[in-house]
Amino acid sequence: MTEQKTILLVEGVRPRNSSLALPLEKADFTVLTCHSGRQALILAQEILPALVIFDASSLRSNGARTCRRIRGILGDNPIIHCRSEGQAEEPGIPADVFLEQPFTGRKLLNRVRDLLPADPLKEEVIRIGPILIYRSKRVVEIWEKGECHLTPKLALLLEEFLHHPYELVSRKQLMINVWNTNYIGDTRTLDVHIRWVRECIEKDPSNPVLLRTIRGKGFIFGIPETLAPG
Repeated sequence: MTEQKTILLVEGVRPRNSSLALPLEKADFTVLTCHSGRQALILAQEILPALVIFDASSLRSNGARTCRRIRGILGDNPIIHCRSEGQAEEPGIPADVFLEQPFTGRKLLNRVRDLLPADPLKEEVIRIGPILIYRSKRVVEIWEKGECHLTPKLALLLEEFLHHPYELVSRKQLMINVWNTNYIGDTRTLDVHIRWVRECIEKDPSNPVLLRTIRGKGFIFGIPETLAPG
């Protein structure tokens, strides 16, 4: 049985502080590291990881054969292949994502989160109509638009609306609950974040129907009956 958050990392021997495992472990993933293709195949069969990262840039092999054999073991579970700067992408490697050095830990983490589906049994999910927020991943999903990754502030802002569906939410309430201030003399930051939320959830952000502005009062979030899933 696949361990939902376990990642198998195949990389060369390197100092701990430069390992690709660090940003993943900080994000609460379980990372098992090995240093050869042979070890990778043994572990892949034993633990069936949710995702494999093959760092060819730190190994002596591009890992084409190993990745093909891992694909045969894991089926559809994703593989990320990391190559050295300037190295051509190897067409025979069955990877879902290719990353070229140098890249940041955040970029790697974003690719991992893109590839791993949320587990509704483990993930705290907020839902209203066709909109779902996966809290730990900070992802909003809406039918016909797919997934949109949220910054921490956007996630808090959208959650505030989802906790108060079809209710008038004032600017002051948003500033207090999202920005932890009752100062509303300048709400340009709020307006910008409202626009970004609409870009994630609205079919036409310039003509919003889900998150409406009530002039002089605030905002109302709700799903019109005509857009509710049948």
